[in-house]
Amino acid sequence: MKNEINPKTILISRTDSIGDVVLTLPCCVWIKRQFPDCKLLFLGNSYTKPVLRCLPEIDEILDWKDIQNLPLQERVRFIKEKNIDTAIHIFPNKEIASLLRRAQIPHRIGTSHRVYHLLTCNLRPNFTRKNSELHESQLNFELLRHLGVKTLPSIAENSAFLSSFQAPTIDLPQDISTFLATGNKTILLHPKSQGSALEWGVSNYVTLAKKLVENGIQVIFTGTEKEGSQFRSQIPVHPFILDSTGKLYLDQLITLIATANGLVACSTGPLHIAGILGKTTIGLFSPRKPIHPGRWRALGQHVSILVHDEKCPKCAKKQVCDCIEHISVNRVFEQLIHV
Repeated sequence: MKNEINPKTILISRTDSIGDVVLTLPCCVWIKRQFPDCKLLFLGNSYTKPVLRCLPEIDEILDWKDIQNLPLQERVRFIKEKNIDTAIHIFPNKEIASLLRRAQIPHRIGTSHRVYHLLTCNLRPNFTRKNSELHESQLNFELLRHLGVKTLPSIAENSAFLSSFQAPTIDLPQDISTFLATGNKTILLHPKSQGSALEWGVSNYVTLAKKLVENGIQVIFTGTEKEGSQFRSQIPVHPFILDSTGKLYLDQLITLIATANGLVACSTGPLHIAGILGKTTIGLFSPRKPIHPGRWRALGQHVSILVHDEKCPKCAKKQVCDCIEHISVNRVFEQLIHV
């Protein structure tokens, strides 16, 4: 498909979670390389702004919650004042699609597999994510066909796109800074996923933590306050183990990940952040589609993916299965001992 658009101001709309946003960032870099003089706006949720601020290719971040709080006509006026000529709905949202149509943005790109895009988008690439063998970061590029994408980048190419992603340099809570100042190797363990993924199980993380500290490696447990309240009582008391749950804003968590040597998690935001920051990143997955690592593995050069049984019969039939919990602690430990 030939390049049909010569954009001056592009809006990317992706208002879902942290990991999804990270896997959209290669598109942002590609756009800025293809159109270096264009202005790139990113419409996202409030809580993903610290991630978006780490990518210099993004010129301006629009907070969807702020826009939602405006009366309809003011929303339309706000969008019009941005002089956007091309909008890309990477994460479909009916309300946003309607708003951008009302704002009369000339080029509105959205998948043909959303019925409401028939009325709200005038460029509708025909592809489906369901049951695709492609990685999420590759699928996002399907929406850039009208901008000149001819072949989808490989996972390695998408990882390389994110070399400009830079963690903020900000202060961490004093207890965490003191803990890190020992100079010992530090591994982050992120047991929960806020329900976005199948989890390995807290008991496995606790066992792993004990093995790591026995080998002189420090451990920091991470998570929100709500998540910490679910497993904090199970964290072993040890001078080499620290509980940081509920203590960090997202920008501080990104700084912590950049400072640590590695991270272990299931398919969740911190896993994707660690991957693109070049950390030793261990992702724990079920092989069940569409949540399998082929679709959702973290980008990055030092990412390892573990599943218990790639041919799990229950997962093959898309049945409820706990095989992820049977990934052995020793397999994870062996990936970390030489960090």
